[in-house]
Amino acid sequence: MAENGSASPANNDAGGAPEQAQQSEHLNIKVTDSNNEVFFKIKRTTQLKKLMDAFCERQGKTPQSCRFLFDGQRVNPTDNPELLDMQDGDTLEVHQEQIGGC
Repeated sequence: MAENGSASPANNDAGGAPEQAQQSEHLNIKVTDSNNEVFFKIKRTTQLKKLMDAFCERQGKTPQSCRFLFDGQRVNPTDNPELLDMQDGDTLEVHQEQIGGC
């Protein structure tokens, strides 16, 4: 009986959990510069370097020439959405990296 009792909740959890885990495991992130918007679907634990490199490759830019911001704070390539507390549908802004001044 213990096997039947434990098997049923496991099956119920397995049936309901993947839907919740799938929704929370992946995020849809919009990456935008002044001209383009690109949408990416990534896992919460994926380093943002993959997303940054993919965006730059699609736009014909070098990663060194771009600055990525989330909520006004610079994003490091080693950061991930979980670390930054990103939610589904959040936006990363891309700006031209500028060094120097007057």
